[in-house]
Amino acid sequence: MADSIRVFILDDHEIVRQGLVAVIGAEPDLMVVGQAATVQRTLEVVEEVAPDVAVLDVRLGDGSGVEVCRDIRSAHPDVRCLMLTSFEDDQALVEASLAGAAGYVLKKAVGGDLLEAIRHVASGRQLLDRATVRLALRRLRESGEATVGELPEQERRVFDLIGEGLSNREIAEKMFLAEKTIKNYVTNLLRRL
Repeated sequence: MADSIRVFILDDHEIVRQGLVAVIGAEPDLMVVGQAATVQRTLEVVEEVAPDVAVLDVRLGDGSGVEVCRDIRSAHPDVRCLMLTSFEDDQALVEASLAGAAGYVLKKAVGGDLLEAIRHVASGRQLLDRATVRLALRRLRESGEATVGELPEQERRVFDLIGEGLSNREIAEKMFLAEKTIKNYVTNLLRRL
């Protein structure tokens, strides 16, 4: 099908990957174009297969799906990243947003929810709205799990643009700064968590 949504899957558990391939591949409008179990292999395969959506496990044996999301979005701003996790975690939600993820789905969701999430983010919409991320950030601050304090104006602007789903590259262009500078701001934001 020429207009199928091209999906890439990263999960370090083979049985989970196989299940995702089966569920996603059974849909006529979705096509699994690649999969990987490691961070390094993901970056190689995404370059080769040019997916529309990358479904990324948050916690991996050799790294972080959030970091993979940031790397993918920097190199390929058109790829929409959908984070998949077993854990309801405010900090991971905020970190995913800061990395440029378009959505965040719990593994306990039913298959139909994941499929709709893939379609939703592929259409350019966000499943991570700024209000949800700010609520999670507020809960983190109030619980004492993070000391965020007041963000400097530039970091606040970067945070807001990330909330709009922009990649590091797109933010750099919008703010007339180097992409490396934006990466430094994002690192500082994550450190505050």
